[in-house]
Amino acid sequence: MTRFLLCLLTACLCIGSLSAQTNKTIRELESRRGALQRQISESEKLLQTTRKDVGSQLQGLATLTGQMEERKRYILALNNDMETIDRELSALDRRTKALQQDLKEKREEYAAAVRYQQAHSSIQEKLLFILSAESLAQTYRRLRYAREFAAYLQRQGEEIIRQQKEADRQRAELLQLREEKGKLLKERQAEIEKLQAQEKEKTALVDNLRRRQSDLQRELKKQRREAQQLNDRIDRLIAEEIEKARKRAEAEARRKAREEAERRKRAEAEAKASATTAPAEKAAPLEAYTLDKADRQLSGSFASNRGKLPAPITGSYLIVSHYGRYSVMQGVQLDNKGIDLQGRPGARAQAVFDGKVAAVFQLNGLFNVLVRHGSYISVYCNLSRATVKAGDAVKTRQPLGEVFSNPAEGDRTVLHFQLRKETQKLDPEGWIAR
Repeated sequence: MTRFLLCLLTACLCIGSLSAQTNKTIRELESRRGALQRQISESEKLLQTTRKDVGSQLQGLATLTGQMEERKRYILALNNDMETIDRELSALDRRTKALQQDLKEKREEYAAAVRYQQAHSSIQEKLLFILSAESLAQTYRRLRYAREFAAYLQRQGEEIIRQQKEADRQRAELLQLREEKGKLLKERQAEIEKLQAQEKEKTALVDNLRRRQSDLQRELKKQRREAQQLNDRIDRLIAEEIEKARKRAEAEARRKAREEAERRKRAEAEAKASATTAPAEKAAPLEAYTLDKADRQLSGSFASNRGKLPAPITGSYLIVSHYGRYSVMQGVQLDNKGIDLQGRPGARAQAVFDGKVAAVFQLNGLFNVLVRHGSYISVYCNLSRATVKAGDAVKTRQPLGEVFSNPAEGDRTVLHFQLRKETQKLDPEGWIAR
């Protein structure tokens, strides 16, 4: 009887735990999809409808491509969620079948016990069973057995009722998961259809650009020239900043060398005063520093936050151009030294980490800001105005300036962001949390 009750209790606890886990899983999946849905919704608002010239068509193509990437990411998330739900369904189905089998066996045991009690339920039979004992002790044990058997039947009946309720709840969980899966299937199909529509729109846009090859080449040449001017200026300023850092490190090394020399002189003087004949310590070679102590500490903190840095632009955004060489369309390649993030009008550039403003400069009427984080340097370009100046200490997420909104392109607002480790160019997407 004890083993029977323990089995019932264990089954109930397992079911309750699985039920809570299922609800938690569904809530987590819905929360994650909700965040992605908001990102999709915001990115759709960034798509421009007016694409008259080649320049605006190229920008529109970049925005459309970025939005399609977001939608593909969302479809992938839907697929992952469906796989999670399938696993939950399989686990629940196995538990439900095991529970139903266990419940069937318990009912059969209970029915047999009830039949036995009914067959021996008359007062005469009970008295005969008790009074036919050979001793007083046996009489007491038989009396206690009769009472415990009646109590056992009552508890067994209550446990079966409780287990039946749990089985009903289990079935409800299965229905809930199946309903959730059905919703996901419909949502995925809707997203696939939207993606297919965007593929057609992209194809039409690319075909139109191909028909205007001469205009396209002129626009690309202009963009490459402006990008080269910007990168040359950034490279020059970074080289200057690295040289400043080297000089600071060398000054610190010289100061430490002087302090060490003074320490040795004092030690030698004390040794002579005490007539000590122990050999003097050899001077340590001067260490070649490229960063001072503060810069080294800041570099280590920055590196440990890889993949956790905030976006360099405030509000919702869409990555419309990735790092490195990539194809805009067949036969047309661009080389990006950073990434381009399209935001909403009024968006501001913000520091991705604590640091110090190394430089603020203007090019083609727009502001650009360099922030040093030890050996790392973050670059924020295409600002209509800057709210910091060279030498300012900045904190993570501190605004650096307002991103330019181009009225000729429907107030399209794009921040160009670069990340360097000294002269080495890095892919910012691997550093930003998404």
